[in-house]
Amino acid sequence: MAQQAGPDVSKLAPEQKEQMYAAATTEMEYRVELFNKMVGGCYEKCIDKKFKEGDLNVGENSCVDRCTSKYWQCVGMVGQMLGAGGEPPPAQ
Repeated sequence: MAQQAGPDVSKLAPEQKEQMYAAATTEMEYRVELFNKMVGGCYEKCIDKKFKEGDLNVGENSCVDRCTSKYWQCVGMVGQMLGAGGEPPPAQ
């Protein structure tokens, strides 16, 4: 039998269910906004606006890969700083 992740929602009070739903909605909105900002920023930085080909060329593909990697690395660092009360994470 598989274990359920998180609390059993059927046993929660209606107010608790509403709070969990609101938190999940806020988190989803945050994730979508974060993703859209990453896509927009990396698109502006990496993609040639002339659209000569249907696919990304090697340079664009490499740029997008580096850009998204750096973006998520920065998001992780900011998350660590917020979790640690503003202290920068240790150097890697």
